[in-house]
Amino acid sequence: MVPGAVRVGWAITLAGMPDVETTSPDNPLVSQITKVLDGVNDPEIRRPITDLGMVKRIDIVDGSRAEIEILLTVAGCPMKDTLRRDVTAAAVTVPGIESVDITLGVMSDEQRTALRDSLKGGQTDREIPFAKPDSLTKVIAIASGKGGVGKSSVTVNLAMALAAQGQSVGVLDADIYGHSVPAMLGIADARPTSVEDMIMPVPTAPDSDGRTNLKVMSIGMLKPRRDQVVAWRGPILDRALHQMLADVYWGDLDFLLLDLPPGTGDVAISVGQKLPNAEVIVVTTPQQAAAEVAERAGTMASMVNQRVIGVVENMSFLQVSCPDCGKQHRYDVFGSGGGQEVAETLSTQLGYDVDLLAQVPLDPQLRAGGDLGKPIVGTAPAEPSSEALTGLAQKLIKRGRGLAGRQLNLQPAGR
Repeated sequence: MVPGAVRVGWAITLAGMPDVETTSPDNPLVSQITKVLDGVNDPEIRRPITDLGMVKRIDIVDGSRAEIEILLTVAGCPMKDTLRRDVTAAAVTVPGIESVDITLGVMSDEQRTALRDSLKGGQTDREIPFAKPDSLTKVIAIASGKGGVGKSSVTVNLAMALAAQGQSVGVLDADIYGHSVPAMLGIADARPTSVEDMIMPVPTAPDSDGRTNLKVMSIGMLKPRRDQVVAWRGPILDRALHQMLADVYWGDLDFLLLDLPPGTGDVAISVGQKLPNAEVIVVTTPQQAAAEVAERAGTMASMVNQRVIGVVENMSFLQVSCPDCGKQHRYDVFGSGGGQEVAETLSTQLGYDVDLLAQVPLDPQLRAGGDLGKPIVGTAPAEPSSEALTGLAQKLIKRGRGLAGRQLNLQPAGR
């Protein structure tokens, strides 16, 4: 239940929010409908609409028709059709209900303020939840020494692979100048919803099981136009990153992936300062020149006290089926050994083991999936590149959630 909420029968009372209204309080169908609505989550906030004070009224008319009024957080809620569908589907499962009429209203300013305060647990300052010592979310920054190595492709496919295995995942497109994550996930034209000064990340389309385990936030979603250029310098970049971490309601995530800009500039430093417990995956290609540059990204992570957990070698090789012999032939288009070299060099420099976590083959379908907004792990899970990225996700999941090895920022008593 939301902090500060009190359950009364089947009604929810948040500060400033009324109980569920009904003209038939003695009709058992009202309580049964409210009970099934406990299982309907708001598509953006991912909590039961009953706990969020979104169910304003439930009436039973003519013995078998349910009239339900739902309060949207804002009038232009982009997920209102999904909400209407989910509420209707839940209500018709109640024995005795033959039809459902849904009315959509809008929360008042006082109700939105109460909702925001409840979601934040009463905190009004702009804290970054993932920076707290007790946060169990695995924050992983995807870094590269240079552009063009497929870092964003790895990020979005890894996010989808994690979500497909039941993990709750957030993706923050921290590449302020070169933001491409929304387009690669097919939500380039989506806009986040604001509840007072709190921003809701954009959920991706539900999978075949109806799950939306993946949420996204990007500076590209906040621009008036897609073609508008972001031309910011250091201090503004830092504030933008802080806003996307602190003002966005991410909820309880298993993983937060940050798609960093290439190189070792302002954003990488800011991430290290704001998320001291973030871990880093370095993406490179097999090319020796790219490997040398990638090592710098790992060194930067260590300079801001972040742990490099591994290296991903993208575009490792091209595998082609020969029309003459029928066998698979491997071509090292960009050379070989770069990923292993980065892992070994960083292990020596940092003083702990940095593994080569995955080698992702060069695959035209992976590129095409990014252009179409349909990542390959979702459309072609049996392809070698999909299997490599799914294997990477499984390795990260096995590491689990916990406080072991985390910086707890504790001070001795008396200081």
